Amino acid sequence: MLAIFGKKKLTDEKVANIIVNTTIETVEKGWPEVAGFINDSPEFVRNPNVSEDDLGKFLMIVIAGNFDFIPNHFPDGHDREIIRRCIEKFAQVFDISKEDFATKLKEYRTFMGRINHPSKNTIYAMSKAVFFKYKLNDFQEEFFKNAKTPNPIFTKNLDEIIKMFLWDFEAFNEKFKVVD
Repeated sequence: MLAIFGKKKLTDEKVANIIVNTTIETVEKGWPEVAGFINDSPEFVRNPNVSEDDLGKFLMIVIAGNFDFIPNHFPDGHDREIIRRCIEKFAQVFDISKEDFATKLKEYRTFMGRINHPSKNTIYAMSKAVFFKYKLNDFQEEFFKNAKTPNPIFTKNLDEIIKMFLWDFEAFNEKFKVVD
């Protein structure tokens, strides 16, 4: 039925507002579950005691991961403008300059690319980033601890959770059209 009336039209500004607000809300509501999953993971020999209040690194990982997908789902020009506006809005939320936020975001994206090399799988990069940013190596059994690599069972399970924090841009684009 939506096809009869066409897609709802949104500006880059409105798309950025939706992405920023929904991302923050989703992470704030979902992080306690993620922290609980990490703390209860049987792959760790000791409880990492990840705090439900320590969501900042996870939020940055989610933002960086989602930004990787934006260019694949929006036309040239709109993708860059949406990212630019999102950076401005996240900077306002965190009360920092847009340049500082962009630098921090670039650091996370570079870090994720480095720890995931040569793979290009963003979801796996996000899971590995959680592992390293929350310093989970010390809580693993000796084999993985000495190898300084996450237990693949842990990352596979975390991948499934991470997917819940990714935007479904295909569904978004079925419902909305970005306009100037």
